[in-house]
Amino acid sequence: MELEKSVIGIELGSTRIKAVLLDERHIPVASGNYEWENHFVNGVWTYAMDEVHKGLHACYAELACDVRAKFNMELTTVGAIGVSAMMHGYLPFDRDGKQLAEFRTWRNTITGEAAEKLSTLFGFNIPQRWSIAHLYQAILNGEAHVEDISFLTTLAGYVHWQLTGEKVIGIGEASGMFPIDSARLSFNQCMVEQFDQLICNQPFPWKLRDVLPKVLPAGVSGGMLIDAGALFLDPTGTLKPGVPVAPCEGDAGTGMVATNSVRVRTGNVSAGTSDFAMLVSDHDLGVHREIDMVTTPTGLPVAMVHCNNCTSDINAWVNLFSQFADAIGEPQDKGALFTLLFNKALEGDADCGGLLSYNYFSGEGVTDLNEGRPVFARFPNCNFSLANFMRSHLLSALATLKIGLDILTKEENVQVDKLYGHGGFFKTPVVGQKLLSAAVGAPVSVMVTAGEGGPFGMALLCTYMLWKDENESLEDYLDNKVFKDAEYSTLSADVFEIEGFNVFLEKYKDAFEVERTAVKTM
Repeated sequence: MELEKSVIGIELGSTRIKAVLLDERHIPVASGNYEWENHFVNGVWTYAMDEVHKGLHACYAELACDVRAKFNMELTTVGAIGVSAMMHGYLPFDRDGKQLAEFRTWRNTITGEAAEKLSTLFGFNIPQRWSIAHLYQAILNGEAHVEDISFLTTLAGYVHWQLTGEKVIGIGEASGMFPIDSARLSFNQCMVEQFDQLICNQPFPWKLRDVLPKVLPAGVSGGMLIDAGALFLDPTGTLKPGVPVAPCEGDAGTGMVATNSVRVRTGNVSAGTSDFAMLVSDHDLGVHREIDMVTTPTGLPVAMVHCNNCTSDINAWVNLFSQFADAIGEPQDKGALFTLLFNKALEGDADCGGLLSYNYFSGEGVTDLNEGRPVFARFPNCNFSLANFMRSHLLSALATLKIGLDILTKEENVQVDKLYGHGGFFKTPVVGQKLLSAAVGAPVSVMVTAGEGGPFGMALLCTYMLWKDENESLEDYLDNKVFKDAEYSTLSADVFEIEGFNVFLEKYKDAFEVERTAVKTM
């Protein structure tokens, strides 16, 4: 094992911080993991920054331990390191590096007024979770800390800053902070000036460009690991400084890379705590509140349907079944229980037999809800079986995504040649893949790396920075050097499954007032 010919990709996801070490063949050879959860504190979904530090230490320590066990060597250096994280959110700092407000994550739906006003001003959809919406909402709220902001970044941008001392960010991650000019590979200057004019009467000593990070495309250097950065990851001092660091990216961009979905007319669906579809479009699109316009890690425009809620409600029900198994003296392995229940869903009626589920733990921009309440409902004469129960929750996890995708495919005529799935929803073979195919009415491919897209994708961006040929595009690098012999499966739903999903979705939309009423009354 030659450490200088390996790379580390780290991703701070919604429920796990995970690190993966790739060798020179682009193969994962070691990994580390740390589980964590967001918390709803004083009306804000957040992660404590102490937990960020603790989680990175634990995750990296487990990676180093894995390397030691497999190769009998210490993880002292690598060819490159890259960090990814949940996109969007709000992390402001003053000139001394002091955090000025709690980390406000993508899950928050507390910036409705700001998002609406900015969308109108720019003629461009600004979702509530974007950093600029959080910043302007803080201004509208009269929050005192805004005047002291010296640097505004995302979670990935923060970790990159700690590792390198550089206030830079990958362009895909940047596209979830503020609109991007894909021709200039930077923030849209016209919109920057519009924002500065909007707040010109405020007593702030800064303009927007002063506080935003510098934008970098994939393939260039994002800096070097400094002494403090090495200790930030590895407090034991075993990891040495001087390692090249790739520009940090968001989980959307790393998901595109991990599934080889960065070329025009390709797309992917990432499904975990949240789910989102990314379609690289070949033409300009209209403005839709339900559709984000972001970019690939090299700056190509991408239409994104982002849903805050996907597997959290499924996880809650599986935990309930696990408690039942414990209560009757038959404890079940959690992974095996997920597999059992996911497979059971395939035995259900295509339309779930009269069962409905709304999986909203939090608000949802696509359906215009600022809060969520998980709801399960059924018709009195339904076919109330375990199979239909599980199928209703799995289809519910895809229902909001389908509503957004219909805008792209039916109204905007976005064409997709290849659609890949990745994330925890696809860990059980066939099930998630078949149900997504039923939702989109098209074949869905899943690679063998489908369950670990984020850190793997970030590691691949490290290899692209190190090993690309001169003028080699990211698309060609992935096609010819990474995925040329990749293993994947492609499945298509049967016609009756597609029709069944559409029946379920119509009932889902017809009864949506149930969810709205739950938010108002519970």
